[in-house]
Amino acid sequence: MKRRKVLILPVGLAALLLSAVGPAHAQKGFGGGTDGQTEQSANTDGKGNVSVTVGGVVFDRSKNGSGDSVGAVTSSTSWTPPACWYAPKYTPQELQDYLEPIWEAESTGYQWDAEQREKYNALDEKKGFNKDKTGKGFWWGSYVNESYPPGWDKCDTEYFWVDQGDPPPADKENAVTPEVLAELAYAEIRVPGTEVTLAPAGATKVNLPTWAWLDGAEFKPVSVTASVEEIGIEATATAEPVSLRIEPGTPDAETYPASGVCEIKGGRIGAPYEKGRADEAPPCGVKYLRSSGDGTFPLQATVTWEIHWTGSGNAGGDLPDGTFGATQDVVVQEIQAVNR
Repeated sequence: MKRRKVLILPVGLAALLLSAVGPAHAQKGFGGGTDGQTEQSANTDGKGNVSVTVGGVVFDRSKNGSGDSVGAVTSSTSWTPPACWYAPKYTPQELQDYLEPIWEAESTGYQWDAEQREKYNALDEKKGFNKDKTGKGFWWGSYVNESYPPGWDKCDTEYFWVDQGDPPPADKENAVTPEVLAELAYAEIRVPGTEVTLAPAGATKVNLPTWAWLDGAEFKPVSVTASVEEIGIEATATAEPVSLRIEPGTPDAETYPASGVCEIKGGRIGAPYEKGRADEAPPCGVKYLRSSGDGTFPLQATVTWEIHWTGSGNAGGDLPDGTFGATQDVVVQEIQAVNR
């Protein structure tokens, strides 16, 4: 399966380059696609584990959350994963094969073409485009998150060379390192939905505790690994559930505990209701103080996931907590008294 996405070109040149290069001239770089329209590709290892190459980075999602209700976590801070990044893109020959047809088309202007030829030492048959360093490094280029979030157009640096084994230049923000790969893996994490089980089921009653819990089997750590095989680096971002926040959907309610935050204990959030405990305070739940009338209350259940990472060279650390929640409608009825 393949999906195309647009590659960011240096500012001011995108329209010129795209008009100058036709399909017959496009050459494949890293990431499985042609420059200007990189592709996403998926491979299966025979055991059902799928690795997906996007923008020069391979994502292993085999330990990710699955199912119809899964979703992406949202950072609990203002931090967001990189919207664009730099990664290995071309060997010397591949870059030459891509750029020379553009210059030959003469649609980008003589002066710019001449500057580009000089930059890449194009007239030197042996050393042009760093061909004398073939197998000893790569030309790096920019890639973009295919959903085009804010900041997707900030990676506007032209191709730059990085010797094999050297870190990318420090001034190239979001050039892939183990930490940047961990941040990209963060964006690929998917966690289970958060519809809680309530008891009593169906409609709850005013002033009676409503028990709430989540299936512990679903709420276990998930992880995504991002790697760049050409330079031998990788990182794994792991999300672990730590708590559930209950928001009743009305101020006329009390939560259990009072903070509304239910901690995970023994791999489980809350506890299933057991017959005979209707009047007890549940470890996780809510008590509504008035009826929902002919409508419902929108109960919001949000799970917080702690996220940490490990990577090449014994690197590792913490990333901002992620949250994922859902809203469900709750019917609250008055207790009907019977007069005898």
